[in-house]
Amino acid sequence: MSVQSAAADVDVDLRQLFASLARNWLRILLFVLVVTGLAFAFASFATKHYKAQTQVEIAPRESVYTRPAGSNNDGDKPILDEQGVATQVQIISSNEILKQVARKLGLARLREFDETINMSPFSRVLILLGLKNDPMDVPADERVLKKMREKLNVFGVEKTRIIAIEFSSEDPELAAAIPDAVAAAYIAGQGVAKSESNTAAANFLAPEIADLSKQVRDAEAKVAAYRAQSDLLMGGNNATLATQQLAELSTELSRVRANRAAAEGTADNVRKALQNGGSLDSLPEVLSSDLIQRLRERQAELRATIADLSTTMLDNHPRVRAAKSQLADLDAQIRSEAQKIMKGMVMQAEAAKARESQLVSDVNQLKAASAQAGEQQVDLDALQRDAAAKRQQLELYLTNYREAASRQDRNYVPVDARIASPASVPSEPYFPKVGPIVGAAAAASLLLAAIFTLLRELFSGRAMRPAPGARFAPIDEVAMPATARQQPDAPEPSARLEPAAASGFADRGAEAQSSEAAVEPQMVAQPRPVAEPAPSVEAEPVAEVESVTEPEPAAEVQRPRSVLGEIDIEKAAEKLIASGAARAIFVSPEGDEAAASAILVAREVSDAGLRVLLLDLTASGAASRPMLDSGLFPGITDLLASQAQFSDVIHADLYSDCHVIPVGTADPVRAMRAADRLPIIMQSLTTAYDLVVVECGPADAQGISRLGGEATEVFLSMLEPDDEVTKAAVKLIESGYPDLTLVTPLGHEPPGTPGRRSAA
Repeated sequence: MSVQSAAADVDVDLRQLFASLARNWLRILLFVLVVTGLAFAFASFATKHYKAQTQVEIAPRESVYTRPAGSNNDGDKPILDEQGVATQVQIISSNEILKQVARKLGLARLREFDETINMSPFSRVLILLGLKNDPMDVPADERVLKKMREKLNVFGVEKTRIIAIEFSSEDPELAAAIPDAVAAAYIAGQGVAKSESNTAAANFLAPEIADLSKQVRDAEAKVAAYRAQSDLLMGGNNATLATQQLAELSTELSRVRANRAAAEGTADNVRKALQNGGSLDSLPEVLSSDLIQRLRERQAELRATIADLSTTMLDNHPRVRAAKSQLADLDAQIRSEAQKIMKGMVMQAEAAKARESQLVSDVNQLKAASAQAGEQQVDLDALQRDAAAKRQQLELYLTNYREAASRQDRNYVPVDARIASPASVPSEPYFPKVGPIVGAAAAASLLLAAIFTLLRELFSGRAMRPAPGARFAPIDEVAMPATARQQPDAPEPSARLEPAAASGFADRGAEAQSSEAAVEPQMVAQPRPVAEPAPSVEAEPVAEVESVTEPEPAAEVQRPRSVLGEIDIEKAAEKLIASGAARAIFVSPEGDEAAASAILVAREVSDAGLRVLLLDLTASGAASRPMLDSGLFPGITDLLASQAQFSDVIHADLYSDCHVIPVGTADPVRAMRAADRLPIIMQSLTTAYDLVVVECGPADAQGISRLGGEATEVFLSMLEPDDEVTKAAVKLIESGYPDLTLVTPLGHEPPGTPGRRSAA
C-alpha cells in the first residue's frame, strides 16, 4: 500500500486562517479595550516622577597669567582622556558626595528616600509575616544612599568632556536641586583636594630647599678645593694647559718633520745629478740660485760667440779654443755651486732632524702630564656635575615653592571643572507618559489577541487544507457504508457517519491536525516513509480466486482458506510481533460479529508487552463496545470534529492493557468535513504506539487506502467461508493487497469477557 505522509497531505489555508480574525473581531476588540483601559488607569493614577539634568564641563580653569612657568602650552592639551572622564563619573557618584548632598538637603527626613517614615500598615504586616525585609535593620544613611543611587544617573556625554548628572524625584524642585548640589559638592571636593595637594607640596618643599642649599654649597666648595689641589690650569677651548701645549707641540713636530723630509729629498736629487753628470736645469733649487742663473746666462753668451766664430774660423783657432775653454770653466762653476746647494740642504735636513728629536722628547713629556691632568679632570668634572645637578634641583624647588606659597597665601586654587548647564525645574513628568503607555498597551494587546486567535485557529485544525495532489478516499468509505448496506435492519447508533457529497470535501477543504496534546510526546515525530504496494498479484492465486465464481458451492467455501491461508488469533498476533508491523487493518465483510478478531488480536499483542491501540471505524462501534463500559464515550468523530483532544478520546480496555478509540459522539456530518485529517491522526498514533489495530468493518480497498503506511498488515476477519467473504477477498487482492491474511476468532472466548490480564 502507498499513502502520502502526513506532512505532505495538508497545507495551511491562509485565507481560512486570517478569516478567523474577522470572525472573532468582537472578542479581540473587547480584549484590547480592557487592556487599554487598565493601562490608562495605571498611567493616570501612578505616582508622577520628574527628571532634571545638570552638566559639568571638565576643562582647565588656569589663567594664562597665572599658569606656572614652562607650561604655557598646556592649555591646548586635553586634561582628561576617555578613561579620565569615566573616573570623574565614578567620583561624582561616590558615597562621600552623595552623603554630603543628603545631609545638606535633609533627604533623610523625606519618605521618598526613607521608607521607614510613615510606613503603611500593609508593609508592617508583610514585615511581621517575614515576607518583606525590615528596613530598620539597615542604617538610615545606607537607606538614603540606596534610594539616591536608584534615582541618580551619572554618565559622560559621548565624544565630549562633559558629564551629565540626572536625577528623578516625585518633587520637581527636588529633582533639580539634587543634581545641582551633587555638581557643587564635586567641584568643592576637587578644590579641597587641590588645596590639600598645594599645602602638602609647600610643606614638603620648605625643608627640602634648606637641605639642598647646604648640599650645593658643599659641592661647589669641593670643586674649588680639588682644582687648587690638582693645579689644573685651564687654557683656551676649556682645556687644561698641558693638553693645549701638547696640541701645539704636536703641530710643530709635524711641520719640522715635513721640512726635514723636503731638505733630504732635495739634497739627494742634487747628489744624484752631480754623480751621474746629468743636467741640473731640472732641479728647482739650482734654478732658484742667482749665481747659477748668471753663470747660465754667461754660458749662453759663450755658446753664441762660439757659433759665430765657427762660421769664419776653424775649431783650432785660438779665439775658438779660448771661448770653449771659458765655456768649460762656466760648467765647472755651475757644478761647484750645485754642490754647495746640496751641502746646504744636507745641513738643513740635519738641523730639522735635531729639532724633531727635541720636539719628540717634549711631546712625550707633555703626554704624561696631559694624561695625569685628564684623570684629575674626570674627578673634577664629577664634582662639578654633582654641584650643577643640586643647584638645578634647588632652583626648581625654589620656583615651585614660591608658586605654592603664593597660591596658599592668596587661597587661589582653580578647579578643572565648572557647571556648564545647571538643572532647571521640570514642568512635566517623565513618567508616566499616558499617551505612549496607552498606545503601547493597545498595540501589544491587539497583537497578542491576533496571535492567540491565529494560533487557536491553526491548532484547532480549521485552517488546514489538503496539499495539492493529495488523494484521499471519503471517510464514509473507510468506516460504515458497507455495514449499512449489509445490515439495513440494524439499529443505527447516534454516532454514525453519514455519507457526504464529494463536492462538499472539495469546497470546504479539510481541517488540519488538532493542536491538543498528543497521547505521548513521541507523537510529533517525523512521519514514516510509505511502503510501495505490490505491483501485481501473482497469476496463479488470482486465477484460483476468480474460480470461485463457478457454480460449485464446496469450492467456493474452501477457496479462500486454500489460497490465502487461514490463521487463528494467536498466529495473527505472532505474525504482527515478528514482522514488527506498526499498523494492522482488519476488514470484516460479515459485519459486527467478525470484529471480534481485531479485539482478540489487539489484546493478544498487548499481553505480549507491546503498546497497542485499537481504532474503531465501524458504524455500530462493534469493536469498542466489548472493551468499554456501557455508555457513550468521545472517540474518533470527536477528534475529527475538533471537539476533543487525544487524551479525551483514548480509553483503557477493561480486560487488558490495550487502549481503544471508540466511534465517538460528535456530529457525523461535521466529522466528515475533516476526513482528510485521518492520515495525520494515524501517523501520530503509530508514532505513540507500537501497534495500531484498525477495525474498518466491511470496507473495500479504496476505503482503507488512507489508513495504510509503512509496516502495514491487512487482515480479513472471517466467521464462515461464504460467497460474501470470497468476493471481498478477491476484490482486496485485485486492488493491490496480495498479502491479505484470513483470520478467524472461532475457538476463542467472546471479547467482552476478561482475558488473561485485567487493565489497572
